[in-house]
Amino acid sequence: MTSVQVGNHDDERGDKGAADSDTRKGDTPNGGTPKGGPTPEEGYERGLGNRQIQMIAIGGAIGVGLFLGAGANIAKAGPSLILMYALAGGIIFFIMRALGELLLYRPVSGSFAEYSREFLGPFFGYFTGWTYWLMWVVTGMAELTAAAIYITYWFPQIPQWVTALVFLVVLFVANLISVKLFGEIEFWFSMVKVTALIGMIVIGLGVLTFGFSSAGDTAAVSNLWAFDGFFPKGIGSSLMTLQGVMFAYLAVELVGVTAGESENPEKTLPKAINTLPWRIALFYVGALTVILCVVKWTEFAPGVSPFVAAFAKIGIPAGAGIVNFVVLTAALSSCNSGMYSTGRMLRTLADNGEAPKIFNRLSATRTPAFGITVSMLFMGIGVILNYVVPEKAFGYVVSVATAAGIWTWLMILISHILYRRAVDAGRLPASSFPAPGGSKFSWVAVAFLLFVTCLIAYDADSRVCLYVMAGWAAALGIGWAVLKSRNPEATERRDPELEQIG
Repeated sequence: MTSVQVGNHDDERGDKGAADSDTRKGDTPNGGTPKGGPTPEEGYERGLGNRQIQMIAIGGAIGVGLFLGAGANIAKAGPSLILMYALAGGIIFFIMRALGELLLYRPVSGSFAEYSREFLGPFFGYFTGWTYWLMWVVTGMAELTAAAIYITYWFPQIPQWVTALVFLVVLFVANLISVKLFGEIEFWFSMVKVTALIGMIVIGLGVLTFGFSSAGDTAAVSNLWAFDGFFPKGIGSSLMTLQGVMFAYLAVELVGVTAGESENPEKTLPKAINTLPWRIALFYVGALTVILCVVKWTEFAPGVSPFVAAFAKIGIPAGAGIVNFVVLTAALSSCNSGMYSTGRMLRTLADNGEAPKIFNRLSATRTPAFGITVSMLFMGIGVILNYVVPEKAFGYVVSVATAAGIWTWLMILISHILYRRAVDAGRLPASSFPAPGGSKFSWVAVAFLLFVTCLIAYDADSRVCLYVMAGWAAALGIGWAVLKSRNPEATERRDPELEQIG
């Protein structure tokens, strides 16, 4: 796969700038001069501007995992959940800096699969691409059902499957029209989430400072330790929430998928990644700290959004309805992002001969329409599953999405470690956005993710996702064997050719 090494001239980064010497299947079996097939990002419209990239990055860090999942985790860990979010947030920043260095070395759409393919071999690129696709499909299943449940708050007479189907079709059509429309929808979804969270924090600080509302008499910073301490259930119970906390951070890596359609990736991507720490500090650690100061942790329950519960305690008129609308936008935002990323990942796989060639085609609006359509149909299966077994399906697909996300993050980190080795050895050019500490923090993040995987294996309820992933790995292994027998060249390692610009 040939790509462009980013230089300083933005106007030279056209769609063809990264494409003219791509190695296509069958063109150069012996590693000779490629014949000029397109790279995965060629043909895409670079329609995502700085405003949209920044909001996609912010929105990716604010999802249903925070708005809903935090309720169950507070019941397990109490105020120490704040520390778990801060700890996991630090690891996520290490992951994103590793990804950022790779993106500025070689910005491509479908980046995780491409870097896995380059640094670990074709099988890992194939496995990572399909696994990331699976992650977003099952996440879409969960989010569609969640969105339908939220609508019943206002319209209980409408069947959930009808609402889920309407949302699925609307987001599907929006993703087919253009990447600019996707970017606009995601921008406004993220704007709603960000504005709401900031409003919640400001109101909570007002209650703490001035003591107004019915929660004013009991609101106090001491609520963080006054009820059985900061670790009321023990450190072990707090650590067990890390798997749910990591699910809340899924999608922060979506910035990497947008690289092939960013107008100025060498400017917008570093800015989006470098703002991650304050976003985590404000929207996760800050919001939870304020909420747990305003309302003591013992009043929160699993299955209830702590933000809804806090607003009910404060007594703001229509507060629960407002928060319900915000949570609805979070679910739709996640599903919207899933449709976007799955179509791009299928095209990357097809470009490398690891998926049917039809996924490589772009529509007249320069979107991977067939890949988006197939992904939408699989998300539709999730609507049926949640209709049949609503009490089990949501938890299962969430755990599967978390396991798939951990695999993706591990591939980013290991690719980064191998890239830094190649740079140190002089085999590859250095990135213009190096991660602090070289690969040291990538090793720390790898150890942390393996620890979370052990926690998942220890927990009986979450362990099922590892069984699912084992079955998924076996299926992909069989698929790889079939692919290797039918098209051996697609399974051969091909080193990227980097063309320096600027």
